Amino acid sequence: MAATEAKESSGMMQSRASSFTESLTNITIGLLVSWAFTFWLLPLWPLPPSPGQALQISLVFFVISGARSYAIRRAFNRGAGA
Repeated sequence: MAATEAKESSGMMQSRASSFTESLTNITIGLLVSWAFTFWLLPLWPLPPSPGQALQISLVFFVISGARSYAIRRAFNRGAGA
């Protein structure tokens, strides 16, 4: 068994699928929070978005957050394997 496989089976390292699932859960919750805050807070400035515009803004941050979260998770897992 390779060192990486041994670490994954012993619980020391997440699999790519687990990292992806955790990241997706995290950013989905973030998407809902982001949409609510975008929709309700931007009107405090002279930027009142429609619900659809708030969703579009939130989706951009959703994609960026997903890529960032997954990359950081994988980087930490590589560091744990060193």
